[in-house]
Amino acid sequence: MTVRLANQPLDLIEADLRLEFLTQPQLENHPHRALLEQAGFKAEAEQLCTLHERRVMVCGIADTSSETLRSAMASAVKTAMGYNYASLKLAQYGEEAFSALIEGTVLGSYRFDAYKSDPKPSALAEVVFSNVNSDGSALDADALEKTLRDTLIIAEATNFVRDLVNQTPYDMTPQGMAVAAETLAKNNGLECTILDPNGLEDEKMFAMLSVGRASVNPPRLIHLAYKPKNPKKKITLVGKGLTYDSGGLSLKAATSMVTMKMDKAGACAVMGMIKAISELGLEIEVHGFIGAVENMIGGNAYKPDDVLRAKNGKTIEVRNTDAEGRLVLADVLGYAQANVNADYLFDYATLTGACMVALGPYTTGVMGHNEELKRSFVDAGSAAGEYCGILPFNRHLKKLIKSDIADVCNVSSKPYGGAITAALFLDHFIDENMKDKWVHFDIAGSAYTESAWDVHTYGGTGAGVRMTLQWVLNNLA
Repeated sequence: MTVRLANQPLDLIEADLRLEFLTQPQLENHPHRALLEQAGFKAEAEQLCTLHERRVMVCGIADTSSETLRSAMASAVKTAMGYNYASLKLAQYGEEAFSALIEGTVLGSYRFDAYKSDPKPSALAEVVFSNVNSDGSALDADALEKTLRDTLIIAEATNFVRDLVNQTPYDMTPQGMAVAAETLAKNNGLECTILDPNGLEDEKMFAMLSVGRASVNPPRLIHLAYKPKNPKKKITLVGKGLTYDSGGLSLKAATSMVTMKMDKAGACAVMGMIKAISELGLEIEVHGFIGAVENMIGGNAYKPDDVLRAKNGKTIEVRNTDAEGRLVLADVLGYAQANVNADYLFDYATLTGACMVALGPYTTGVMGHNEELKRSFVDAGSAAGEYCGILPFNRHLKKLIKSDIADVCNVSSKPYGGAITAALFLDHFIDENMKDKWVHFDIAGSAYTESAWDVHTYGGTGAGVRMTLQWVLNNLA
């Protein structure tokens, strides 16, 4: 679907269908008020009504905030895609809302039908925005064009992540993820380094190797790098890439195994972020590190009671093989810090169901030592349309992952605060000089959905991409 800007009033733009957003007070003076009321339209939030004989679609909104318009635009586009109209046009609702309307269009129209034998394409091929507001005032077309370009890059990177997450574990193995990274590097002019099991062994990344050793699909460490000529800052992004998680010998229940293709969402998000940053041409050096692994069962699977040695030399007592993502991240974080001296270190992982218990299925958990840095991400998430919540560390919870036979245990001794204790486990693998520069994002709830909400359709959501890009633009660009 093409999204473009037309530097002319809405009435002069040729399109099959006109979209209007209405609050309840605005309905009183609408020229089609009688028809709309006859159809039962009351301008309630995201209530839609299409007057086909007038070629007008109206959508109710409570206000014209970016959050409201983003969600309303997604609902309107999804409905319009069910008609036989080829084009849709609409006015502006203020300069700050334009980005939200673009995201609502691109993210709301997303479909993943790669596995459909007979996909049904939508007739809607184009969405055209006027540069004129709904009240008749004109906005600067050049500024709108830049907003359109930048927002399309970020929204399309989010959909790129969704495509990766939604691929099946048969297709997106660790090797498949490495191929996807190499393709991205070739297309975007990135550096790409891949470590196979021999390379992982040379790097003493035995925790990651242990998680993947029972799989016929061997693990891969992926390092993508974007290096502009004169970077202002350097950031490291680390992603958990469990292409499938059976739970290992601590086997998941059958129902819990469904959707486990989403356990690679953190790694996919990292790829989407570096894609967007390179296409935006930001003067920030970015390194993306991905631990791509499949956690399976077999005669050589790692076991509860094993003690593993991570890259930084610390030992880990295994009590649950389904707490495998943190083992992979322990090694990848160690490798990333050993190879890049970054200004910031952020990791993204579908790490714990406990995060969903704490914050619900729509919100990303934000954890770390630097209160100001964590708060800046919550603010960025709010501006970008992603929900974030801070989960606080404390010294008493850290005692729950103490081991009597190793340096740390991979699960807590009590079934409480699981998202926080998982992050505190990762803290054992953060160098002292990086403690205040590190933030951990638990996207277990926000990265995948089985029911549509806001701009999200079934499947991967691309959680983390828009939030992080907003943070980068706010703080580093």
